[in-house]
Amino acid sequence: MNKRMLTAMLTALLLLSGCSQPLMSPATSSEGTATSVPSEAKTNTSMANSKQTTYPTDDLNLPRVAVELVKAVDGDTISVMFEGKKENVRMLLIDTPETSHPKLGVQPFGPEAKAFTKDLVEQADLLELEFDIGPNRDKFSRLLAYVYADGKMVQESLLEEGLARVAYIYPPNTRYGDKFDDLQRISRDQALGIWSVENYAQEDGFHPEEQEDANNKNNSSRNNVAAAQTPKENSQESKQGCVIKGNINSKGEKIYHTPESPYYERTKQEQWFCSEAEAVQAGFRAPK
Repeated sequence: MNKRMLTAMLTALLLLSGCSQPLMSPATSSEGTATSVPSEAKTNTSMANSKQTTYPTDDLNLPRVAVELVKAVDGDTISVMFEGKKENVRMLLIDTPETSHPKLGVQPFGPEAKAFTKDLVEQADLLELEFDIGPNRDKFSRLLAYVYADGKMVQESLLEEGLARVAYIYPPNTRYGDKFDDLQRISRDQALGIWSVENYAQEDGFHPEEQEDANNKNNSSRNNVAAAQTPKENSQESKQGCVIKGNINSKGEKIYHTPESPYYERTKQEQWFCSEAEAVQAGFRAPK
């Protein structure tokens, strides 16, 4: 009996001593580990955010209207079937160089912008329009909208490629103005497309004369060098009927132009080629 009582007392003492020492439970331990994971994730997120700017308009999920493409009219204008009628759609907040303006004619980078838009909208399985909160038509009765090709906004793509400038900002249709400004700044800093010619794209529009002046100065300098180096060769090739013009632009790129190229007549050759293969072999490429 005494032995049993002694055993019971020792067991009770051990239990009491155990309760006085707090133990780290598995749940507490895993919680401590879990707090370190969000901290690391937060650091990674901060690094990602520092590389990619986010905008309040990124997750608006605004309604869009699906339309059927008729054709690409210009870099910033398309024709679609909307509510049973054929309508021209002018893309909001951007401007691309002209390709068929009655007064301005074909402007530099206009054909490139039109071809880029044409490819996007013709290849898209789904073409959609998103309207802003202001008027949805301009003074020419064209629809004013943001155009999406398979979920990607065409305006953004044009700005990223340097084929459009931010323009015609008329409140309250300014939903994506901040983002467009940043996209333009990036392409301008990289001298892409319309920004590759200094002062060509300005606040009041496009100035083809700036490209012509730059080309004339550049071609004059390079033609002098080319003439000094290979005057007989160039003269001989042109007399033989070789009509492909080789030109080196202000960025040092070697580009050849066939008679079908948009800027063939305005291009001053530094070298003649009889075939495109011959031009490629000499290190020249076709215009983009």
